[in-house]
Amino acid sequence: MTTTPSPRARVTAVALAAALLAAVAVVYTVRASERNAPAAPDASGITLTTTPGLYVRTDAGTVSVVPTEGGRKAPRTEDGREATRTEDAREATGLACRRFYAAGGTAVCLTTVPGIPPRTQAVVLDSALRPKRTVTFGGTPNRARVSPSGRVISWTVFVSGDSYAGSAFSTRSGILDTRTGYLIKNMETVQLSIDGRRYSAPDVNYWGITFSRDDNRFYATVSTRGRTYLVEGDLKKWTARALRENVECPSLSPDGTRLAYKKRVRTGTTSPWRLHVLDLRTMRDTPLAEARSVDDQAAWLDDATLAYALPGATRDASDVWSVRADGTGTPRLVAHDASSPSMVPPA
Repeated sequence: MTTTPSPRARVTAVALAAALLAAVAVVYTVRASERNAPAAPDASGITLTTTPGLYVRTDAGTVSVVPTEGGRKAPRTEDGREATRTEDAREATGLACRRFYAAGGTAVCLTTVPGIPPRTQAVVLDSALRPKRTVTFGGTPNRARVSPSGRVISWTVFVSGDSYAGSAFSTRSGILDTRTGYLIKNMETVQLSIDGRRYSAPDVNYWGITFSRDDNRFYATVSTRGRTYLVEGDLKKWTARALRENVECPSLSPDGTRLAYKKRVRTGTTSPWRLHVLDLRTMRDTPLAEARSVDDQAAWLDDATLAYALPGATRDASDVWSVRADGTGTPRLVAHDASSPSMVPPA
């Protein structure tokens, strides 16, 4: 014989279950937030001013720096041991980021916000790696850049749900002027011209923004109707014009004369890209010595060298490599188990 619970007992049971689920959700959120805490730099003592070098995101999700010669002495590994090899000569910053980039005494750290749908926080950091401002928006982190002066920040995230994209991802890119506070959460409002004519379409997507030294001119990728274009933009006029096709993830050289980018050299998903450098004065491009397919926005280490991430030895791992920007030389491993390279030169 079974006993049917009274309506009051059922209501009480449902309420207890709801309270338990809420408690679990709160604990999960708090713990997840702690895991994604972007900044705790005080203990490390590392700043962009005192520790120039190659900043990378480690496969563990933290940000470390390989100090340049003349920077901090006696570099140590993340567990405190004295470094014994060049590629181990890292120091932990205390930051946890999905994507990181620094320039001009400013850094940006992209982190994820737990929950559904996925959200991203762009945490703007000062030269001491302390948070100055946080912007929250939908999507999953993909690209981040800071203008050479440190004034303008950009980011790109993957999003889903756009009807034109079907089951595939699309992108959103944003820009923040840290001096004025002016924020553009979605740059798809920019007045775009292709082939000299104003252009608009529901499937226009932007990603991989890079800035010039004047904090006004920028370059980015735009995708529409199955084609990708390199666009040159003007922040003040809020316009952009297509310069050429088949360019993705541009990155402007420190001297402002060349763009490194991904060029699609094969159809399909097997090794589709090869890094090239475009001379903006002649509009001639040069394939680089890195023959492997690079799915990254390359970073300039100086006017002659680029760095980028490639898949590592194990699943979900990656390494940072470098190659000369003139098409000569041989790719070189510069940081194992790392991604998101960003070079901070000595002040």
